[in-house]
Amino acid sequence: MPAPQGPPAGPEPPPPRSPLSTFGEKVAYFAAPGTVAFALLYYFGSVYVRSYYSALGVVPEDLGMSVQNVVASSTSAIFFPLCVLLAGGLIVFLVFGWLGRALAGPEHDVHRRTAITVLLAVGVAMVLVGLPGLFSYLVLPFPAGWPRIFMPALVVAVGSTLAVCAAHLRLSRSTGVAVRQDPAGDRVWLAVGTLLIGLLTVSLFFDMAQYAVVAGRSDARLDARRGYQDSPFVVIHSRVPLTHHAKNIKFNDHGSTSGPYRYEYLGFRLLAKSPTRFYLVSYASRWKDRRVVVLPDDRTAWLEIRSPG
Repeated sequence: MPAPQGPPAGPEPPPPRSPLSTFGEKVAYFAAPGTVAFALLYYFGSVYVRSYYSALGVVPEDLGMSVQNVVASSTSAIFFPLCVLLAGGLIVFLVFGWLGRALAGPEHDVHRRTAITVLLAVGVAMVLVGLPGLFSYLVLPFPAGWPRIFMPALVVAVGSTLAVCAAHLRLSRSTGVAVRQDPAGDRVWLAVGTLLIGLLTVSLFFDMAQYAVVAGRSDARLDARRGYQDSPFVVIHSRVPLTHHAKNIKFNDHGSTSGPYRYEYLGFRLLAKSPTRFYLVSYASRWKDRRVVVLPDDRTAWLEIRSPG
């Protein structure tokens, strides 16, 4: 008579997920990818526009720019850092894959554990060094200038990436083969990896926002040094004499026979237009001596706009 068979084995537990896929699913619970991308474009565009016009002496809140214009301005703010981010992400994924294959198999367990320890220790140390630099009231271990602006968040991002690599090595013995000996420990590593990816995302977001600010100021400085060549010339026809301190402005009084708008001013460029104001600057103005003339749009004057040249 055949021996009694034991109960059928239950289904195997699913392998632990990678931190990156878990973090992506959590984010997708709150917003669709398209919504997140559009919101980021709008945010970086608004940061760039605010920095650009504030550097030129224009009140950004007065402009009332449309959402489309703000999003279109974001390309100047994120094109370069986005290219760097994509290239860096490609390199990181290639290194992750190569390291996982190189340390696969039970014969490399000692090297794998050493790599996990070293990557985690170095990553956590870099995060602890970079985080204080994000707060201006703390002692910064970075030199003044661009390193102090970009290096703190960049150090945090690199440290988080190294720590995520350690979590990736701990969760997978080789490509597609999961470690199932300690499910509780795997859940802890998965949670740590997810939090580290969140920290990586925040640090990259902070650095891209800082770049948008710097790009706006740099573009404003460049346009001022070039004499606002992309801004159109305007001729002001005014009912009353205008008081201003702009240089190289030509004034003509055509007399009462020319109608109510008898006073003419030549040499201005239109820097920006809000619903209630014109922001003007002299064609001879440069960055060091820039003076913005604010003319109210109250029918006291009308502007004849000519193509820039």
